[in-house]
Amino acid sequence: MGVVEVQDPVAPARSGGWKVDVSRGERNGRVSSEWFNRPDDERYLSLDELWASVKGRSERSRSRVVATADIRVEAARDNPERLHLMLPKAHEPVAPTHWAFGQLASIIGAPASYLRQLPAPLAGINLQYGLTNHRAEQVKTFETEDGRTELRAVTGPDYGRIHDYELVEAVQRIAGNGTGDTRWKVPGVLDWSTGVYNPDVEISRDTTTLYASDRDVFLFLVDDHNPIEAGRLPDGSPDLYFRGFYCWNSEVGAKTLGMASFYLRAVCQNRNIWGQEEFQEITIRHSKYAASRFAHEAAPALTRFANSSPQGFVKGIKAARQQIVARTDEDRDNFLRKRGFSKAESSKIIEKVLMEEGRPPESIFDFVQGITRLARDKTQQDARLDMEGRAKKLLDHVG
Repeated sequence: MGVVEVQDPVAPARSGGWKVDVSRGERNGRVSSEWFNRPDDERYLSLDELWASVKGRSERSRSRVVATADIRVEAARDNPERLHLMLPKAHEPVAPTHWAFGQLASIIGAPASYLRQLPAPLAGINLQYGLTNHRAEQVKTFETEDGRTELRAVTGPDYGRIHDYELVEAVQRIAGNGTGDTRWKVPGVLDWSTGVYNPDVEISRDTTTLYASDRDVFLFLVDDHNPIEAGRLPDGSPDLYFRGFYCWNSEVGAKTLGMASFYLRAVCQNRNIWGQEEFQEITIRHSKYAASRFAHEAAPALTRFANSSPQGFVKGIKAARQQIVARTDEDRDNFLRKRGFSKAESSKIIEKVLMEEGRPPESIFDFVQGITRLARDKTQQDARLDMEGRAKKLLDHVG
């Protein structure tokens, strides 16, 4: 990847932040789910702090391909209820993490939950039999030294590892420390009582969106000092957006590498993304050529988004607002019914727009907003995602 110039720090937001309308667009709960499930020791206050942790871990790690028949399973000397593995040419046994044990069981076709219930010696006999008779014959191990040697991952021999620190470094190239030294930073907070989004909130363990565990890394940053105006609200005030992205990886095979970019109107205290538009996602499986794909596809895509002009997005929104597709109740009903919405759904979509805008929908943008608002009422995730996808499809065909 080529050298990327980090953008200069930007001026602070105006006092109090910006009024936004989060009733528009979609709600994205991915970051909120991460935020809710992360203990304090998985939360970091800067990209430098996060990088130091995952980089140090990588420097203490090694990966190698070994024959499964050469792996020996034994009960731990200091704890007969724990299993250790003796790998070829190793001077001491390694202790599999909970995740690695599950991977090992999966590779040999044994149920990990069942093995964990057995006494260690009996579980060891089952594992040893599976490894000795494993038809693929080889696995790739990932061992980390941290006071003792831990086996953090057991994968197929062609597993293409992208280290967690490599993703963090790609983000640092555009976001610096992620704390405001560039335009990209940990997001602020929406005040629900006033509808004002304040980008300047102290980064703490409770507000940070930079996470890493023993099996993954997740980062969410926004450009929330530089609002983008794309049209006007019914009261004449500007409809403001910000750019944002999140990315994730697991160097031990717990998940793919992925990046998602989008525009948003606000982030609340629970780290839900509100008013999301133009969601785009790239995922890369950790296959044989994963590292090459990361270097040539994912990292450059993130850089392009970070450095791109929002004018394409603004023009798209304005075009959707200007494209009138229905002027009568019959037009509105026909427009929605031709796109697969039931009579009841069509009535609710029209009602949503009428309540929010004070008039029935006329433009593509009106219908998209009505559909996304109805999607929020769906209790089943599949139904909600389907409706959000249909709204996005409408925007994609503007013009």
